[in-house]
Amino acid sequence: MKNLVYILASVFILFSGYSFAQQKQNLIQFSGVLVSADSLNQVSYASVVDKTTGKGTMSDYYGYFSFVTRPGDTILFNAFGFKTSSYIVPDTLSQKRYSIIHVMTPDTLILPEVDIYPWPSKEEFARAFVEMDPYDDALRRAQRQLSGESLAFVAARVPTDGSLSYNWEREQKQTQLYIQGQTPMNNLLNPAAWSKFINAWRDGKLQRK
Repeated sequence: MKNLVYILASVFILFSGYSFAQQKQNLIQFSGVLVSADSLNQVSYASVVDKTTGKGTMSDYYGYFSFVTRPGDTILFNAFGFKTSSYIVPDTLSQKRYSIIHVMTPDTLILPEVDIYPWPSKEEFARAFVEMDPYDDALRRAQRQLSGESLAFVAARVPTDGSLSYNWEREQKQTQLYIQGQTPMNNLLNPAAWSKFINAWRDGKLQRK
């Protein structure tokens, strides 16, 4: 039983090594230049990918590329402004190097027409901008956002800065030191405060204007 396992393992190793050697022998250096179909100019920085293995490279500024592939693999060429194209490496190659000149077709996009009307001068633009009537919706939205309630709501959410917090803390400490050891002041029980309130009420100072 052990001899059978040893024989099978040896055959598997030999077969794997033979397959790997065959694949290694089939590798070729695939090179080429990418040019545009309309002007024959080089196609710079295009993506060149072997669809079979997922490996690839990128063409340089002059449109040249070179990488290792195998006969029969499908090569994809993709570049910005050009249609995606493919090329199948011949499977009857006898040499280890193969070069091509691949022509790529421009991908033209037709955009809708846009008319641009320039202002004759800066003065006319400034006058047109000043005399422009704002939209009613924008005006109402601005008035609503600048109302007293909106500003008060926003102000309540804005945190105080360091100086205001420091002054408030100083006032609280000063008040605590002032009333330390005695009953805190309550203006509801202060006769002088009540006298000022009654006099102001008699003089009509509390009426709304």
